[in-house]
Parts: sequence; C-alpha cells; structure tokens
Amino acid sequence: MDFSLKEKTAIVVGGSKGLGFGMATGIAQAGANVVLVSRNQGQLDDAAEKISQETGNENVVGFATDITSVENINGLIAKVCDKFGQVDILFNGAGVNKRFSALEFTEADWDVVQDTQLKYVFFMCQAVAKQMVEKGIKGKIINIASLTSQLGLPNMISYCAAKGAIVQITKAMANEWAQYGINVNAIGPGYYETEMTAPLFADEKRRAELFARIPQKKFGLPSDLAGAAVFLASEASDYVTGQVLYVDGGFLCC
Repeated sequence: MDFSLKEKTAIVVGGSKGLGFGMATGIAQAGANVVLVSRNQGQLDDAAEKISQETGNENVVGFATDITSVENINGLIAKVCDKFGQVDILFNGAGVNKRFSALEFTEADWDVVQDTQLKYVFFMCQAVAKQMVEKGIKGKIINIASLTSQLGLPNMISYCAAKGAIVQITKAMANEWAQYGINVNAIGPGYYETEMTAPLFADEKRRAELFARIPQKKFGLPSDLAGAAVFLASEASDYVTGQVLYVDGGFLCC
C-alpha cells in the first residue's frame, strides 16, 4: 500500500484558501507537484509560498484561471502539461453559494451556483480525463460534494441541487472511465470553519444547532481533509471508484 504522491502532478481548483488549501497542503506533503487554481494570482502566490514553507515541497505553483469557460479550462490543462508534463490528479473544488429562500431565488443567482458548482466541474473533469486517456495515465479525479448532496437544507436550493448532481456525475464518470484506469470519487465535507461558512456561522442559534448534531463536538478545519485527499489521490485507493467519502465528524450518522 502506497500513499506517496511523488512524481505525480495534481491540480487543485480552489486551492488558494479554505478547504482547497487544506487538501493542497496534504498532497504537497505527500510529494506531489501541486498546481493551485483560482482567479486571484496574488492569493495563489501567497498560498503556494505558504504550502511550500509548511511542507518543504518546492513544486507548488499557482495559475490564475477563470474556469467558467471551456476554452480557459483547456488552456489551463495545456499550461500545466507544459510545466509538469501531465496531470495525474484533479481536485475539483471551486466553491460559490447564494443564500436565499426558494421563493426569492433569482435566475441569475441560480445560474451562478450551477455554473460554478456543476457545469464547469464536469468540463474540468472532461478536460483532465481526455488528457489522461490520450497519455495512458491511470489518474485520480476527486470532486467536492457536500452534506447537501444528502440533505435539503434551507436557503440553499441551487447549492443543494448542484451538490446532489455532483454525486451522480461522479458515479457516471467513474462507470464510463474505469475502462481507462481512471478513478473518480468525491469528498463530502461537513461543517468547516471557512470564509464560505462565515455567514452561516454568524447566526449563533444555527451554529449551536449544527454543533449539537456533530458527534465529535467540533467543526472541521481545512487540514482535516488532508488525509482523505491523499488517500483518494494515491495508489491506496486504486479499487475505490464512484464513491463519496464524507468527512463530517459524524454529522450524517445522526
């Protein structure tokens, strides 16, 4: 059993902060070349430097890319291949949410969430998988699901729809691409202390309700995803595909 990611190259979408940063740090520690992706080059440079300092891995870079365009996605893959030769691992974690009641949700807000959380998640998977098939790479694709893949939470109608669909496209891609030696799985984070959850946690009553349901009696930190990330990216998970690994402190078992 081998958890090493040495000589592997991983793209981490959303890797400059939050959960993506936690996963990127873990796979850098395991020895992978890591390409962080978001829209802000300054944040990417800062994150890459911090990860390199924490892990001793100097092969951590950031490529600013707006992934809400298939053309941009294809350009990103080409750029990564120019630098590192190929893409072995994809962490597909771009995140955006709009919190409104289902009665008030606008078409524009719906589309923003669906495009970022679902449409271009698929096209990122597709672009990476095409490169894997062309080069004969037995690769690993890891999408980011959510508790909302299982739970219909209030004021998150578009997010719930997208994350539920992430589970299904993960299974469908795993089924189709197994013939090429490509594993497709997902990580389902629970409630974590991040910039994205700050508006939710600002509601003290709701925060207390969520905390009470977690058997481990703590909210997650981005670093709590590192182990799951390394497992699903490594040879240790070669016989695992089409699955969702929930990292939630036990939230869904209640």
